[in-house]
Amino acid sequence: MTNESGQRAAADAEVDWDAQAASFDDEPDHGLRAPEVRAAWAARLRDWLPARPADVLDLGCGTGSLSLLAAEQGHRVTGVDGSSAMVALARAKLAGRDAAVLLGDATSPPVGEERYDVVLVRHVLWSLADPARVLRHWRALLRPGGRFVLVEGVWGSLSPVGIPAARLVSLLEPVTLDARVERLSGDPALWGGAVDDERYAVLATV
Repeated sequence: MTNESGQRAAADAEVDWDAQAASFDDEPDHGLRAPEVRAAWAARLRDWLPARPADVLDLGCGTGSLSLLAAEQGHRVTGVDGSSAMVALARAKLAGRDAAVLLGDATSPPVGEERYDVVLVRHVLWSLADPARVLRHWRALLRPGGRFVLVEGVWGSLSPVGIPAARLVSLLEPVTLDARVERLSGDPALWGGAVDDERYAVLATV
């Protein structure tokens, strides 16, 4: 998400994501079209995800860019998004991969009794009214020894929106064994350029 798009984040809850789907990948960190941006996210996922093939649940997967990187690294991926247009694009992007993309609410994904090694979420938690409740639900979707990979931030200067890293770590304390923060603001390759707001990932095991 560029700095400009980050400042638009306050309106995210009201966005018609079906209408936005066609242009969603135009943002450098959404479509990962630039080789250096794609490589930067691939390297991060390689560090964050298990070394062995794992079952990864990508919630709020959008057009499936991170799902695709995970699948390319040998993981079995299930993506979930609430926009039918996003889901259609993600399914096309992941065609032929060991992956499925489901239409549904990321806060309560339609996965039945399935359990996963990783719950991967990017830029979803900050917009939720009760992130603690959602984290408890997501925790139940993880196998013992599984992990959260949560990419979040605080965007904008005049009216910042988002969830600070310290708050997210505190929300994870009741449902995880440990959590560590990896700062991402200083890596312009991830965003297609320099940013000056708070961007980070929290990695937590259960």
